[in-house]
Amino acid sequence: MTSYDGAQGQEHPADDGASEEDLAAARRRAAGLGADRTLHRWSGLLPVTARLSALADAAPEVVGADEPVDIYGSAVVGRLEDEVARLLGKEAAAFFPTGTMAQQVALRCWAGRTGNATVALHPKAHPEVHEGGALYAVSGLRTVHPTREPRLPTAEEVADFGEPFGTLMLELPLRDAGFVLPSWEELEEVVAAARERDAVVHFDGARLWECTPHFGRSLAEIAGLADTVYVSFYKSLEGLSGAALAGPRTLVDEARTWRHRYGGLLFQQYPAAVAALLGLKNTLPRLPDYVAHARVVADALREGFAAAGVPWSRVHPERPHTHQFQVWLPYDAGALTEAALGQAEETKTQLFGRWFADGPPGLSVTEVTVTGAGLEWTPEDVSDAVAEFVRRIPG
Repeated sequence: MTSYDGAQGQEHPADDGASEEDLAAARRRAAGLGADRTLHRWSGLLPVTARLSALADAAPEVVGADEPVDIYGSAVVGRLEDEVARLLGKEAAAFFPTGTMAQQVALRCWAGRTGNATVALHPKAHPEVHEGGALYAVSGLRTVHPTREPRLPTAEEVADFGEPFGTLMLELPLRDAGFVLPSWEELEEVVAAARERDAVVHFDGARLWECTPHFGRSLAEIAGLADTVYVSFYKSLEGLSGAALAGPRTLVDEARTWRHRYGGLLFQQYPAAVAALLGLKNTLPRLPDYVAHARVVADALREGFAAAGVPWSRVHPERPHTHQFQVWLPYDAGALTEAALGQAEETKTQLFGRWFADGPPGLSVTEVTVTGAGLEWTPEDVSDAVAEFVRRIPG
């Protein structure tokens, strides 16, 4: 699915030569910036100077006044790598400029070590949907799908799959299926099934940070099931950019070599590293509260749609597994997006972002994220906002 609120792509100011999409993106950005109330205040909407000023003001929380900038991953970047390895219970971690690169390198390294270039993953996993076929085009890897159901594969599906694979990749949570997770017992079983087939296990943990409430386990316990784990610093932790690959020291050392070959050893990355350390310090401890309140918001949305007379609605998962989930409604995506924008512009309350026709005909979907700004919303606030939103949907 495309980014949930349309503001999460690059925005451009409106001008005489702007395209229709540029103008729509600028409108979405303005609506997000102008909203007094929102479930998630995305830092990507901030002007450049405001974002840089906020980072500079907060930096002393995690770096000393005389601490040097990094040079090719030294200093603060190295400290971030050590902290990620500690949190995930792994021997080592390497910083990457993008999660796409981190994951490509991890799967390439495992293919070399296992002697099998086939990766088993879900057809809705990030490499299949959002990376332009890079696993094959760049690394010569081949992908197979143990299941096409809108969930991660079961142990039985992995055990009974009809051909060998070297690596099982599990995206936790599986974003494009609705940020869904298996139970802890199911996760243990599917990992064990992969190991019975002599396959290694890699977690796409871009959003692993918010999985602890669902599993009832620490980050280190969750990551301990996998041979390697990739984590993102901006998807949940509100960082600028960047990712890390964590695992055995020998594999991480090999990944550093491939990172350089892929062009990922940047001269300086300290702003991203500082933002990531701030996310680990300030946002990571709050994620369980976000997950808990997302469940309150989900219940209120469901009840609000029923009270507003909407003929059918779906919150998926019914009880969100993380602080993000999907909402489905039986209306045109453009009409729903317009209703959401009008509500934000005129009432200064932003309940939803952009909607998409990504499912069966006649249904549209959006993604809802609950973060610090959303903690202020009561169930009654959500219900009132739903009523106003539904009122704006064309009959």
